[in-house]
Amino acid sequence: MIDRRFFIAGGAASAAALGFAPRLVFAKAATNKRFVFIIQRGAADGLGTIAPVGDPAFVPARGVLAADFAGVPKLDSMFALHPNLKTVGALYAQKQALFAHAIASPYRDRSHFDGQNVLETGGAGAYQVKDGWLNRLLGLLPAEAAKAMAVSITVPAALRGANEVSSYAPSALPQASDDLMQRVAMLYEGDAQLHALWSDAMGTRALTGDMGADGPQNGVRNAAATGALAAKLLVPTDGARIAMIETGGWDTHAQQRGRLGQQLGGLDAMIAALKEGLGPLWADTMVLVATEFGRTVALNGTGGTDHGTASSAMLLGGAVKGGRVIADWPGLAASALYEGRDLKPTLPLDAFIGGAVAGHFGLDPARAMPALFPATRGTAIAGLV
Repeated sequence: MIDRRFFIAGGAASAAALGFAPRLVFAKAATNKRFVFIIQRGAADGLGTIAPVGDPAFVPARGVLAADFAGVPKLDSMFALHPNLKTVGALYAQKQALFAHAIASPYRDRSHFDGQNVLETGGAGAYQVKDGWLNRLLGLLPAEAAKAMAVSITVPAALRGANEVSSYAPSALPQASDDLMQRVAMLYEGDAQLHALWSDAMGTRALTGDMGADGPQNGVRNAAATGALAAKLLVPTDGARIAMIETGGWDTHAQQRGRLGQQLGGLDAMIAALKEGLGPLWADTMVLVATEFGRTVALNGTGGTDHGTASSAMLLGGAVKGGRVIADWPGLAASALYEGRDLKPTLPLDAFIGGAVAGHFGLDPARAMPALFPATRGTAIAGLV
């Protein structure tokens, strides 16, 4: 564990789901860097992902949920990683994974919709900011970077805003014939705008091939296919540079132990496929994994946990200075809990994201933080890349 004084630039920072039905978002940028944001919709349990096994209150507070970590090697003197995160654990050993704990956005209530809105827009409260921090990031990159593509039915809030975003989604419908596609292309040839849009769509279609032709997939297979698809669209030199992947199913109100293990196995498979698909480009890639808030420390009556406050976040990739966990650990004793029930937030998620993004793309943190998180007045965390 690394003390907060070590990693917050300039001293104190302000308080700055496998239901995997993932959707992806992509943005073009004049840079060799790749950035992927994986959002865990539903409030992922950070204590069940990166467990504070060195805290004497951990086993009494978590009960049966602590059993998954019995005999698991520690990351450091305090934390251990869930055993289903095998690829992530290997990345940590290679110093390509960094974890942050007791981390939270400025949001302090427990509504999924409001919490996700704060996480994606970078506001201090729900619906206070209309565009997303990922869309605003495009405006900080070179002009040619301000073009984005959403591979989903709708564009997530994190990528909505002034910078143009088009969309693409794999279809389970029968493939159109080559003759029909050629006729449509001929129809659009005389219209400069439609021809350009059609050409972009056909380029993306050629890259993805028939990856959606087998219909819906489930569980780990679905997650791995999503990671492979993301990599396929990030690899071309004229392709995407920024991707967003949405995952669901993290709302573990009942029977959490088995469900969370499956979720984490899917996340691990997604990251493994992404890394394999990117090949040498992994060295210039950063993957952010974050959720809207955490879960209660104690179990409820159905073997699950309820909506909480602080959770954990991850940075993965060859561009990350990994092999460490950063946390100003508040403890799990009853007297240390937020509102008597939740892990207390001590690290601002906005500052974590701002520092990661600024370092990765070579941006001035003093310029990046107000642009990405205008309402929080946070100080970016340094030394993440």
